[in-house]
Amino acid sequence: MVATQRIAAGAVVAAVVAASLAGCTTGTGGSNGTKEGAPGPQKAKGAPAPGSVVRLIGDGSTAYTGAQPHLPRPERLKPGQKPPQFVVFSWDGAGEDSQKLFSHFRKLAKENNATMTYFLSGVYMLPEEKRDLYKPPEHSPGRSDIGFNDEQGIADTVKQLRLAWLEGNEIGTHFNGHFCGPNGGVGEWSVEEWKDEIAQAKQFVKSWKTNSGMKTASPLPFDYDKELVGARTPCLEGQQNFMKAARELGFRYDTSGVNNQVWPKKKQGLWDLSMQLVPFPGHTYEQLTMDYNFMVNQSGTQTQGDPDKYEYWGEQMRDGLLKGFDRAYGGNRAPLIIGNHFESWNGGTYMRALDDVIENVCNKPEVRCVSFRQLADWLDAQDPQTLARLRTLEVGEAPKQGWASFLSARPAPAPKGVPGAPAVQQ
Repeated sequence: MVATQRIAAGAVVAAVVAASLAGCTTGTGGSNGTKEGAPGPQKAKGAPAPGSVVRLIGDGSTAYTGAQPHLPRPERLKPGQKPPQFVVFSWDGAGEDSQKLFSHFRKLAKENNATMTYFLSGVYMLPEEKRDLYKPPEHSPGRSDIGFNDEQGIADTVKQLRLAWLEGNEIGTHFNGHFCGPNGGVGEWSVEEWKDEIAQAKQFVKSWKTNSGMKTASPLPFDYDKELVGARTPCLEGQQNFMKAARELGFRYDTSGVNNQVWPKKKQGLWDLSMQLVPFPGHTYEQLTMDYNFMVNQSGTQTQGDPDKYEYWGEQMRDGLLKGFDRAYGGNRAPLIIGNHFESWNGGTYMRALDDVIENVCNKPEVRCVSFRQLADWLDAQDPQTLARLRTLEVGEAPKQGWASFLSARPAPAPKGVPGAPAVQQ
């Protein structure tokens, strides 16, 4: 079957001097290849190893298989210790289609000591013929602005989700129908409507085997009710009511906003891990760290613009993200938050740009390319006073007196011979 591209409109978000559009789409659909239908839950490629603990949940679409592998234990900074440079790469509406971008970036992450966050759209686990099972808030049953999937597309997506989680990546949610703008868009939804949308997104993941008919396939190796701790809203709309719903449901973070490159804080009880503004080469204003926003400021809403400019546009995005990384890495060490889509806009130039960024930054000393969940774990492990101190640093600002003094329990003593130094060094 041939995969179809499903593109939804973006929404305008403020970006200091110039406005940017934040769009969230991805294409999923049928992919050519062998259907996945292993005879047992532990025999399919990517399934939990024989002998591991497997407790099927519900219809067997998901399963408890123990603690997620490859998750480092977060450690509290020691007094005077320089914080690591975190970088988060995340994907809206994650699904595997004929472009094979999910599998590409999963493998690239593994090769470069990185883990990522994949925001799964629930309708990508629901076949077209079962579309009426989705009852979106303020819309008729079976409606979705990004379509649904087919059996092969579901099988391919499940395979990547399974492997991604076993490799230490996070599976979040991008909800379901991706409704933006007026007339029932997510920006108009109530707290209760958000709760309903989240419940349906979970249910489609927890019942994909029944809905797709692939009852002999291997389960996803996690309990999605416990795995799901964060999200990004479609088109960055509806954040306020979503966060109220998310807090009540036990979510830990939200990444639906726009921020500067500063250390995060909690907002409405959730870590605010918003995407950020970074330099936009050739312009006086800054740009949101998302492929869609670069595209809109280069070719407008036309997803395939002038081919002669593809390479230049990709270089603009790559260089902008690297400039943002460099000013944090050599400055305040604020985590760099990047959002993307599995799309081939403008000839795939943004995907190639991300290849370069991942390979360039993730292997540098003191850099950790992590998922949002891992970042939230690390933030929760820190002394609140240390985080408050870090938040006093502006964009790109390194401590004038050095990290050892800035984050020490008490001011570092002046070196011997320096005016004002104590007579006896402690």
